[in-house]
Amino acid sequence: MSSSAVPAAEESKPTKPVLPPGYGARRGLNWSIVGFLYTSFYMCRYNISIANKPMSDELGFSKGDMGDILAGFFYAYAFGQVLNGLLTDRMGGKKAMLIGAVGTIAANLACGVASFWGMLWLFILLRAIDGYSQSFGAPGFIKINASWFSQNERGTFAGVFGFMINLGRVAINQLGPAILAGFVFVGLWQIPPLHWRWLFWVPAGIAAAVAVVLSLVVKDTPEEAGFSGIYKGEADHDGDPHGNLKDVFVQIVTNKYVWIMAAAYSCTGAVRQTIDQWFPRYMQEVHKIDLDSGLFLVVGFLIPFVASAGSFISGVVSDKLFGGRRAPVAAGIYCLEILVILVASRAEGAVPIAMAFVMVAFTANSTHSLLGPAAAMDIGGRKAAGFASGCINSFQYIGSGVAMQLLGRLLDRTGYTYFFYFMIPWAIIGATLMFSMAKQKDLRKRPRG
Repeated sequence: MSSSAVPAAEESKPTKPVLPPGYGARRGLNWSIVGFLYTSFYMCRYNISIANKPMSDELGFSKGDMGDILAGFFYAYAFGQVLNGLLTDRMGGKKAMLIGAVGTIAANLACGVASFWGMLWLFILLRAIDGYSQSFGAPGFIKINASWFSQNERGTFAGVFGFMINLGRVAINQLGPAILAGFVFVGLWQIPPLHWRWLFWVPAGIAAAVAVVLSLVVKDTPEEAGFSGIYKGEADHDGDPHGNLKDVFVQIVTNKYVWIMAAAYSCTGAVRQTIDQWFPRYMQEVHKIDLDSGLFLVVGFLIPFVASAGSFISGVVSDKLFGGRRAPVAAGIYCLEILVILVASRAEGAVPIAMAFVMVAFTANSTHSLLGPAAAMDIGGRKAAGFASGCINSFQYIGSGVAMQLLGRLLDRTGYTYFFYFMIPWAIIGATLMFSMAKQKDLRKRPRG
């Protein structure tokens, strides 16, 4: 054996980076602020799940009407993901997130004002504007962190990404009922019950405060913060992270694995949004559970909590046990999801149904973090992570929009009889797609044929 053979083989593999003093703390500060802004985006997004029933009751909207409002957000978000993902790869993640913050703040303030008129088309339009604005968020978040994390850390990071998302859901699930029922602020000021329009105004104020901090502190890359060559030897960390638009476009749209992931992600979105957007109203109408009751507050905490746990566990498993392969882990989770939904469809009583919502949320959010941020960074690297994320994530929201319109009309016609059964076909399709690419490791290489 040639003495040069071993070094050559070793050189083909990136060495584990040695992080310089201060890098870990600076990275933590960076992603925590980025994460908290994205958390506030989710408060501005999931507020409508709390407002669903009071909006319908006051304004006379049917469940189909509410499904159309939800779909307006999701379709605009899907369109924006593709366009804004490409733009994000050019402008950088920080600018993208700040643009998104301005848009979602304005749209949520306007939704509160629109409550005085109660016009369906106006709510659909404003939520669509909100959806387009928020579509800058995920590509921006992922673009920034593709530069700050090694490839072998990204599955774990995806779990952290899932945690930040679900922190926003925990916050609105606790804050929303408090806004409607009244609460004591910091133990000193009694806040009376407020109109549901405040569910839009308060999250907008929180997002505005975090956006100011992000604008002052966050850096797009380690190099901008004074750290150079951290991940030297990893191909997607070499050179300028701002990709050429044409090269980025061709790299992503010609990769068939992008579209397999995207199709599976549409199934994840359908199940995930069925749970997230309708569980409050389901508990109110089927089991007569008030939003400020102990059971709802526990479920409102547990759903995002287990979603965070699922995101983190699935990311670590894909990194540590499957060498960075996301598809086999996702395939297994989809199969688990099918079983969970079947069990949930047979559950009776408020507490068993509540636990069923929690378990379905665990499975749906486990695939959400794997197929969105982790796979997008694997495929795109830091030059094209934003556009890869945009393409894949857009399908999640196309699936969500279609599901919300279909489900809203199904609920108007049949009540909640087929609520859980509605999710099963989506999980079956997702599992099939992920099994089709379960053995593929390098998702950046365009397959022949």
